[in-house]
Parts: sequence; C-alpha cells; structure tokens
Amino acid sequence: MKSNEKKRRNQEQEAFVRIYTRDIHREGAAELLIFLKTSGFFNMPASTRYHGSYEGGLLKHSLNVYKRLIESEAYEEYSDETLAIVALLHDVCKTDKYIKQETDGKETYVYNKDAFPAGHGEKSIFIIQKFMNLTEEEMLAIRWHMGAFDEAVKGGSRDINAAYRRSELAVWLHLADMTATYIDEREG
Repeated sequence: MKSNEKKRRNQEQEAFVRIYTRDIHREGAAELLIFLKTSGFFNMPASTRYHGSYEGGLLKHSLNVYKRLIESEAYEEYSDETLAIVALLHDVCKTDKYIKQETDGKETYVYNKDAFPAGHGEKSIFIIQKFMNLTEEEMLAIRWHMGAFDEAVKGGSRDINAAYRRSELAVWLHLADMTATYIDEREG
C-alpha cells in the first residue's frame, strides 16, 4: 500500500471512530466497535465492482453516507446517535461478504460463498443487535436502505412501500446511500 493511501485510510478510520465514539452511547456500542476493528470492517471493499471496490472502500462509503445523511433534512428530525448508527453501520453485513484474491497479478475481491446467508439489510441488523439494541425506525432504515436494488423488491415484495411510509429515516438513508454510491464514489 502506498504511503499516501495508507495515511488516507488511517485518517478515515480515525474519523469513523471519532464520530462513532462521540455520537453512539448505547449499551453494547463499545463492544460493537471492537467487533468492527477486529472483523475486517475497515479493510473491506464496499462492493466487488460497483463502487468502492478496493480495500477500505466500505469505510470510505460509510463515511460518505454519514456526510450525506447529516447534510439532509434528516439532521433536523433525528438524533446524532440515530444518524450515526444508521449511516455508519448500514453495511456492517459486508464484514464477511468478500474475499481478496489475486488474478493475473492484480488483487480483486470476490463474493464469499461461505458468508452468513441473509439479506443485505437484515444481516446488518442481525450483527448490530448482537451488541446493541436498535429502535424500530433504525431497523427499518437499515433494512430498506437498498431501495429498489433490494432482492425482496426485485422479487416482488411491496413491503418497501410500507416501510417508507412508516419511516422517513428509511427514505433519507436510502437517498444518502444512493448519493454516496453514484455521485461521491463514481469510478472511471
């Protein structure tokens, strides 16, 4: 890893930990942060090919989503803790989702077929709830942050409509996630 890249990644990890420890104070939050540090969360890519498909891409993406969410109208309606939880942790499911491999002398990431088989948003909730409780609205936001890209929606589920009617936070997180992905992290 180049010196500048390593420095940038260290700064991003420090920013994440600073926001997390400043804003998230629920019982179990400290243990969840230890899990993030030891599980590979800070080194994982955000995806294998769509955005942040490099080591540390998930960390960068989580910070971008946080930035977009606190710049939205959600900042006026929700606590700093809720915004930090849903933005920083919405993709915690990716801690075991990818495996690094070398192909033609280049490091890439591929899907881990042995990863715990649960839906994207659901899996993030499962992991977080092992450590700390989420509110119903936080669960809806994390569960439905993928919007129409969610497999349940692609399969015909209409629960997303009910979730978005019930939780503005779910809509705001989805918009922050899409803006971070398709504007802030545009590659090539």
